[in-house]
Parts: sequence; structure tokens; C-alpha cells
Amino acid sequence: RLGVSLQACLLQIVGYRNLIAEVEKLRREPYDSENPQHEEMLLKLWKCLKPNSPLKARISKQWCEIGFQGDDPKTDFRGMGLLGLYNLVYFAEQDTEVAQQVLSDSLQPKYSQFSKVEWEKKKFDKAIGYSFAIVGINITDLAYNLLVSGALKTHFYNVAPEAPTLTHFQQTFCYLMHEFHKFWIEEDPLDIMEFNRVREKFHKRILKQLQNPEMALCPHFAASESLINM
Repeated sequence: RLGVSLQACLLQIVGYRNLIAEVEKLRREPYDSENPQHEEMLLKLWKCLKPNSPLKARISKQWCEIGFQGDDPKTDFRGMGLLGLYNLVYFAEQDTEVAQQVLSDSLQPKYSQFSKVEWEKKKFDKAIGYSFAIVGINITDLAYNLLVSGALKTHFYNVAPEAPTLTHFQQTFCYLMHEFHKFWIEEDPLDIMEFNRVREKFHKRILKQLQNPEMALCPHFAASESLINM
């Protein structure tokens, strides 16, 4: 038994280190608009999130509809490189319905008693209120820091005792996106200027959960059905 346990621990240690290396490689690789594979992934993100709205041009204000900051999303991936795009595409492709709902919610007025016309007339600058893609890249940063700090070791041991893979990391990202969205609504911030405060509070909540040695973050959506429900 000791031998089996020791072997499992070694596999987990090596697997965790290999995962960090794989994630770091993706993070360091910049988005290249001249790379057909990068462009294909970016277009796939649009198609998954906006299947009924064809993209009129590669450089377009339409990208703002899914939460990028400008006409060309490539500039928004700087901090997390390809890792941010990989995670967003995984979420949008593997759990499309939830991703589309989170996107839709993020664009909706906070107070449903107003119609869209009334809302625009009153010029209230309040919505559930964040940029989906930018927040996805930010939550990728959060997941990355949880990984490299070692905070996810217990979680991955409980969900992938053989060795964690990039898929396990991406499933964890999906969970964090889903939970952050709920947390943002619970916090009811006045506007996007409170993002850093809400994110830090959310980060502390996740860290506290991960201190439990039996903890496995448990997503409640299709992308992570393989995760153990603790």
C-alpha cells in the first residue's frame, strides 16, 4: 500500500509540475494574427457565443459585443497570451449554453423593472455590468496564480489522482467563471470600477475553500462533469 501511495504521490507531483510548464508555455505565447490557428480559434469563440450573428469583418466593433475592448481582440490577450484564448474557447465550446447565458447576463440592466427604452432614456450606467471576454482573461490570470502558487494541488489531487492535465485546468477555469459571475451578482457592485475589489474578495473565498484537504471545486455544468462532487 505504501508503494502504491508513494507512486501516486510522485505521479501527482510530476503531473502538477508538467501542468505548470504547459500552462506557462501557453501564457508566454503571444496571440499572432498572422497565425491561421490563432485566428481560427478566435473566430470559433465568436461562433460559439454569437451563432446567430455573423461577424461582418475580422476588424470590427462587433467584438465589443462579447466583451473585448476594441475592434481587434488581439491586443487584449497580452497579459495571458494564448492561455486566455484557450480558456475562453474551452468554456464557450464545451459549455456553450452556460457561456452564452453568462455573456447575456453581463450585458443586462441591473434593475429589470425598467424596459430597455426607459433604461436608455434615464441614462443609468448600471448593468450586471462587465466585459465578458476581458473578465475571462482576468479570471484566467486568477486560475494561473492559483496554479503556480500551489493552491490548486489539493483540488487536483482530489479530481485527478493520476495526474492533472490542461483539461482539468480549463475545467477549473470554467468553474471559476461560473462562480465569479454568481459572486458578482451577489455583491451587486455599483459599476465596473469595483471589479478589483470584488475579484480580490472572490479570490480570498476560493483560497479559503481550497484549504480544506478534501476539497474539490465542483462545477455544476457539462464542461466539468468529470470533477468529483465533494
